[in-house]
Amino acid sequence: MNSWKKLFIGLLILNIIIVIGVFFLVFLPTKDDEITLKDINQDDYVQFHVQSNKSDLNQLINHYIEEQGLNKKIKYNVILTDQVELYGTMEVFTQEVELKLTFEPESLDNGDLILRQKTISIGHLQLPVPVVLKFIRDSYDFPSWVTIRPNEEEVYVNLHDLKLKSDTKVRVNTFDLKRDHIIFTLLVPIK
Repeated sequence: MNSWKKLFIGLLILNIIIVIGVFFLVFLPTKDDEITLKDINQDDYVQFHVQSNKSDLNQLINHYIEEQGLNKKIKYNVILTDQVELYGTMEVFTQEVELKLTFEPESLDNGDLILRQKTISIGHLQLPVPVVLKFIRDSYDFPSWVTIRPNEEEVYVNLHDLKLKSDTKVRVNTFDLKRDHIIFTLLVPIK
């Protein structure tokens, strides 16, 4: 057999191995972080109830993202409409591709928030939600109190771990975006 045929077959086999390896890595199941539901000893805090709206919360969220430098690697922003929407871009083969994820928020009894995945679009590609959420978790910078759980197709917002001045804590009471009815409790420490 000619040497160029051997090289061609070797290159073909190498390409097949690389393609199989990439598919294996992309579709490999991810391990979700365990979530421990925490609660706050309310005897150590004074409570202040705050009512807000989507417009003010949009400004606050995106100011926090900018101020904390969370969008340095990849630009993204969050917009509250009747759902939670995350817009961003990601680079695929040196081409910027637009990304949009929508979530349905659910407030928990302990004051935290779960964002359940509704829709996902990356350009015109349809990819499995766990794969995309894993990619986003690994590519974007999120605060430590935000946990992306690809297998559960959700984002857990652990407000207990949100760092505010003077150790003030936040609990979500109501998070109804459709009626623009958002109520928080600020817990200010007294001990």
